[in-house]
Amino acid sequence: MYQSIRSAVASDMDAVDAYIVAQLHSQVPLVENIGHYIVDAGGKRLRPILVLLAARCCGDQAAAPVALAAVIEFIHTATLLHDDVVDMSTLRRGRPTVNAEWNNPSSVLVGDFIYSRAFQLLVGIGDMRIMDIMADTTNKIAEGEVLQLINKNNPASTEHSYMQVIHNKTAILFEAAAHCGAILAGADASTQDALRRYGMHIGTAFQLIDDALDYDGDATSLGKNVGDDLAEGKPTLPLIHAMTQCSPDEADLIRECLSNKSPLQPETLEKVIAIVAACGSLDYTRDKAREQADLALTAIAGLSGSVYADALSTLAEFSVARSV
Repeated sequence: MYQSIRSAVASDMDAVDAYIVAQLHSQVPLVENIGHYIVDAGGKRLRPILVLLAARCCGDQAAAPVALAAVIEFIHTATLLHDDVVDMSTLRRGRPTVNAEWNNPSSVLVGDFIYSRAFQLLVGIGDMRIMDIMADTTNKIAEGEVLQLINKNNPASTEHSYMQVIHNKTAILFEAAAHCGAILAGADASTQDALRRYGMHIGTAFQLIDDALDYDGDATSLGKNVGDDLAEGKPTLPLIHAMTQCSPDEADLIRECLSNKSPLQPETLEKVIAIVAACGSLDYTRDKAREQADLALTAIAGLSGSVYADALSTLAEFSVARSV
């Protein structure tokens, strides 16, 4: 399914990948070493693909919006570098994180370099509306990270607060990718708004599935450790829902794990995973993701009739059907 999405803009994405490598150039060897380490780790590049699909879906046959796609990927990459430090993560995409391979200061500072390079590229694009959207988006992402930090180890977190976190932390960059792609293509206001809403719903669905996979995914396929969210004290939707459905003793166990009163033991993680599954919390989370994917499909219902619109529809399905 993923390959059919990427194939719609394959040549454009080849240009984006080459551009990303070129823009990681620095006179400081450590910056380039870490930058290439990140690029070589791969990843689905869904956000830059979304930029390209949105632009092409609007009938833009001009040169691909390569710089904009790179901006979106750079901002995403910078957030990952900072996230891994905050979360003390050691594994991403099947390889040691930058902070594990080098150290925390290197990860933070190279993340700063990539953030600033993204805004250098935005200046080159020269569209004030896109610069405004990306500035607001980056600010909201930072707020989302802080909000997640506030909610960390808080077993009283609600579904509402969780949805607010994932909107700011994840969905908003998908939203900006689709919205700015449409703007750069010169789409009319209604089409821009349709693609903006599509991106928001796709990003929300994507994060919901990510959080479900943390409890029933395969570590090898995911490229990260199963149960990381619980170990990091993150009250994601599977846990929030489970605490409303399970027995008082089971809820107390989840609260204790979230509070990080003691290190998470493998046998305790297995118990929590079993509770989450038995309470239907993974199904509940996936149903919420399905609702978001359906809203995304509804948003672009009027844009059908091209290989790019078809790829956007496939992306909506992929966001909920994926196992990695």
